[in-house]
Amino acid sequence: MTNDAHARLRDEWRLAAPLIDGFTPEVTETLVVTNPATGAQVGRVALADVRHADEAVAAAVRAFPGWRDIPTTERGAMVLAAVDAVEAIADELAALISLEVGKVLHEAQGDVRGSLAMVRGMVQLVAELEAGEDRTGLPGTGQASFVRLRHVPVGAVAVIGPWNTPIFLTFNAIAPALAAGATLVVKPAVEAPLALTAMLRAMAEHLPDGVINVVPGRGSVVGQHLAEHPDVRAVSFTGSTGTGRRIAAAAAANIKKVALELGGNDPAVVLESAEITDSLIAELVAGCFAMTGQICFNIKRIYVHRSRHDELVEKLSAAVSRIVVGDAFDPDAHIGPLATRDGYDNALRLLDEARAAGAVVRELGIRADSADWTAGNYIAPTVVTGIAADHELVLDEQFAPIIPIVPFDTDEEAIVEANRTEFGLASSIWSQDLRHAEAVARRIEAGNTFINAHRLGASVPLVPFGGVKQSGLGRTHLLYSLEHVTDEHGIVGFSHPAAQLPGITRWQTVLADHPAKENV
Repeated sequence: MTNDAHARLRDEWRLAAPLIDGFTPEVTETLVVTNPATGAQVGRVALADVRHADEAVAAAVRAFPGWRDIPTTERGAMVLAAVDAVEAIADELAALISLEVGKVLHEAQGDVRGSLAMVRGMVQLVAELEAGEDRTGLPGTGQASFVRLRHVPVGAVAVIGPWNTPIFLTFNAIAPALAAGATLVVKPAVEAPLALTAMLRAMAEHLPDGVINVVPGRGSVVGQHLAEHPDVRAVSFTGSTGTGRRIAAAAAANIKKVALELGGNDPAVVLESAEITDSLIAELVAGCFAMTGQICFNIKRIYVHRSRHDELVEKLSAAVSRIVVGDAFDPDAHIGPLATRDGYDNALRLLDEARAAGAVVRELGIRADSADWTAGNYIAPTVVTGIAADHELVLDEQFAPIIPIVPFDTDEEAIVEANRTEFGLASSIWSQDLRHAEAVARRIEAGNTFINAHRLGASVPLVPFGGVKQSGLGRTHLLYSLEHVTDEHGIVGFSHPAAQLPGITRWQTVLADHPAKENV
C-alpha cells in the first residue's frame, strides 16, 4: 500500500517550494523528506532564506489593503471556493501526510477535512460579525450617541506550523486570518512540509496573489526572521516550548501579537471515587496513544489512587496489548511509527533510563506484518509502572506511545504532582462523583481540565483552548482565534460637540475669559 501511495503522489507535490506573490522563486538548497515507516524518500523541501522571507512579507503587505477591503460576503465566497478546490484532493493530501508523518490514514484524513471544516466555520462567523457590535446605550457608554465595536484584520500574519499535525494545527491560525481579511506568510515544518504546501498552493489559485505566501525553511533562519520582521503584525507558532521562547523574544522587538501553542505534559488523575470500567479504559487508551502519542494534549502521565492502581494497570495493559502497530496504510493498524528520528531516539533513551532506575516497562501491542521495525521509527505502546514521580519520563513530555502510571494516597498529593511541572496545556480528572471531580479540577493548573474524557474531541468549540505557564500564550476556537488576527476598533460618536461631557465647562470658561491674541 505504501508503494501505491508513492506511485500516486503527484510530481509537483514532491517538492515543497516557496510561493511568493503567486510565483515560485528558485531555491538551490533542499532537504530530503523521508517516510518514518521505511526511511524511503518521499520528496524534498526547498530551504528558503531571509531574502525569500522578506519578499513574502512584502507581498503580504501589498496584498493586504485590497484583501481587507473586499466585502465580507464576497471575500468569504472566494475562501469557500478555495476550500472546495481542496475538497477534491483531500484524500490525496491525507495520503501524503501519512507518507511524510507516518500517522495512520484515518488520522491524516481528519487532519485535512477538519481543517476544511474549520475554514468554513470561520467564514460563517466573520460574516455574522461584519456589522460590528452595537453597544449604544449600554452602561458605560456615557453621553455617546452611538458606540460600535469592530474587529479589523491586523495585516500580515506569520504562521509557523508544526510537524505532528501539519495541516490542522497550522490552520488554527490560517483559517481565522483568511476569513477576517488578513494576509499570510506560512512557514511549514521542514520535517513535514509537503501536504501543507500542496494544500496552500491549491487554495492560493483561487485567491488574489499575495494573500497566501509560503516560505519553507529552517526555523532558526526563516521562522526567526518572520517573528522579528517589523511588517509582520501577528505571529502564530505551534511547537516546542524552547522555540516558543525564542519566537516571543524575537517578536517583542516590534510589539506584535504573539500566539504560542507549546509543549504539554498532560496529567490524568484517577480518583478513589472512580470506577475502572471498560469505557474509562477505552478513553484512557485513546487519550494516551492516538497519533502514536504525538498530540500536544495527549495524556502523558497517569496518577491513580493507590486503591485503584492495580486494577487500572491490569485492565489498561490488557487493552494496550490489543493495539496494532503498523504502516500508515495498513487498514488494521491503530498507530504508526514516530514521525522523527530524534523523537524515536529520545523515546528509547527514556525507556532505557526508566529500566535502569528499576521501573517496570511493559512493551505491549501487536506488531503488524506491514511494519518494518528495522527501518522505521516504531515504538511499541508501552506502560511503565514502579517509576519515581520525579523521573524525567514522568515530568517531561515524552511525545511517544509511552504512559507512566504513578500511585497516590490523597487528593492533595495528586494535585501537587499534577501541578509539579511548568507545563499546563490540558488535564483530566476521572471519577463517578462529578462534585468530587470538579472540586479537584478547580485546583489543577491547566488551560483545560476535562472530566471523564481527555482526547481529540473533548475540547468543545465554545471553550477556549490553550495553555498556561510554559505551555503557551493565547487561545484558539471561534472568537478566541479571531482575536489573534484582528484588532478591536471602537467607534464612539456624538451628535454634536458635546458640551455636557465632564470637564468641558472649565475649558469653555478658559476660552471665554482669554480671547485669542496675536503672537509676538
